[in-house]
Amino acid sequence: MATVGEVMTRTILSVDPSTTVAEAATIMGERAAGSALVMDGQSLLGIFTERDIVKALGEHFDAAGHPVSEWMTSDPMTVPAETPVGDALRTMLDRGFRHLPVTEGGAVVGVVSMRDLSAATS
Repeated sequence: MATVGEVMTRTILSVDPSTTVAEAATIMGERAAGSALVMDGQSLLGIFTERDIVKALGEHFDAAGHPVSEWMTSDPMTVPAETPVGDALRTMLDRGFRHLPVTEGGAVVGVVSMRDLSAATS
């Protein structure tokens, strides 16, 4: 069976923790991405997703001007690149995730989406 490293997206869309919700949403829209990793240099601080955009705007009338650090999922779960696709898919289904950061040697090297994993198991 294929591994996460074989099907993941290696182009990492990242934002700083101070990036506003509106800025992140614009960047994600331009790149047709459902998530952005919130990074401080090479350190993964969180993940900011489409769901976070909806949550932010639904909870606070001016959330668009607030930093993503207020709405991101801090210290997100990651998976090693050698994780079998089926294991990653079960994890995502069990936990309700649509995106998982992927690591190699402790460094973030990509993101795998539910769509990537579904395509790999079809």
